[in-house]
Amino acid sequence: MKCAVISFTDAGEKIAQAIGNYIPNTDLYSHKAYPGGVQPLMGMIACEYDRIVFVCAVGIAVRLMAPYIRHKTQDPAVVVVDDMGRYATSLLSGHVGGANDFTKEIAKVIGAQPIITTASEGRGIESVDMFAKRCSLVIENMEDAKTITALMVNGGVLRVVSEIQPIINYPRISETDYDGCLYITSQKSVSCHKPYCILRPKNLTVGVGCKKGKTRDDILKAIYHVFELNNLSIKSIGSISTIDIKKDEQGLVEACKYLGCSFYTFSEEQIRSVQDSFLGSPFVEDMVGVTGVCEPCAYLTSGEVIVSKTSLNGVTVSVGRKKQHGETICSRLGAGR
Repeated sequence: MKCAVISFTDAGEKIAQAIGNYIPNTDLYSHKAYPGGVQPLMGMIACEYDRIVFVCAVGIAVRLMAPYIRHKTQDPAVVVVDDMGRYATSLLSGHVGGANDFTKEIAKVIGAQPIITTASEGRGIESVDMFAKRCSLVIENMEDAKTITALMVNGGVLRVVSEIQPIINYPRISETDYDGCLYITSQKSVSCHKPYCILRPKNLTVGVGCKKGKTRDDILKAIYHVFELNNLSIKSIGSISTIDIKKDEQGLVEACKYLGCSFYTFSEEQIRSVQDSFLGSPFVEDMVGVTGVCEPCAYLTSGEVIVSKTSLNGVTVSVGRKKQHGETICSRLGAGR
C-alpha cells in the first residue's frame, strides 16, 4: 500500500517525517518542496495512493479532497493530524478503506489521541463492511450493507445464516423475532421477508474439463449455465482447476483472469487417487489418461463436490465447496498454477 503525507507548516513537516519513518512506502509532500501548494497534485495523489495523511486543519483536508471523493468502496483512507500532533482523526473511508485502523496506527506512532466517529465503531459493533473485509467476503449490495449496519447501530436483532465459521461481532443475534438478516452464502438468491444483506464467501471451486481450443467465452458460458441451474453465485468462485496438460489452455487461463480467481492444475497421479469416487469415461481415459477431470479436480480443491459433472458444448463443469476446517486437499497435494 502507498501512503502520501501532506504537510503545510514546519511543525507539520516534522510530524510528517516521523510518520514517513515508520510507515513503509510513504511519500512526503511538504510546503517547502511544493511552495505553490499541493492542490494541483491532489488529483494524482487521490488516485495513486491508498492512504493519505494530512497534517493540517480538518477544513483544509476536506476542501482539498472534496473534488476527488467517489464512493466508500473506492476512496483512499484519509487521516487528518493537527500540526501539534495532538489528534489523529479518521476522515474518509474509515471501514472499507481502513482509515479507522490506520488512524489508530498513526496515533500510536506520534503519541496522539485517535478520533473515530463512525457510529458502529463508537458502540463497539463490527459493521457489515468491516466484517466483510476481515473475512475476505464480497458485499453483494453496499446499500443493503448500510441498512443492516444501521439496524445494528439502532440495537435491532439480527439473524445470521452463514456457510463460514467466523461470526460478526454483534451481541443481538437470534433465529427468532429478528429485525433483519445477514446471509454469508454462495447461493445466488435467498428468500427473506425482512431487510437483508448478502455477503459472498470465496468458497466455491470449479473443476473444468474441455476440448482443446475452447475459448474463454465457451468456458464462461458453461460455468454460468451450471451456476444458474444450481442457484450459485459467480462471485463465490475462489478457483478453477483442471488436469495439468491443460495448464496452458488459453481459454481456461483467460476465464480465470476474467473471474479474478486462482488457477490450479493436477497431475494424472493426483486425479487417479480420487477418480474412483466419480463416474468415469473410457473415452476420456484414452484421451488424457484419467477417467474424469472436472469432478476429481473440484474435489481436490475443496473436499466436497456439490454439483456433479455437467457438459455443455465440449466443456465439462463440476463445483465443489470448501470445507470449514483444516487445510484443503489441494494444499496437501501441492497443486500447480
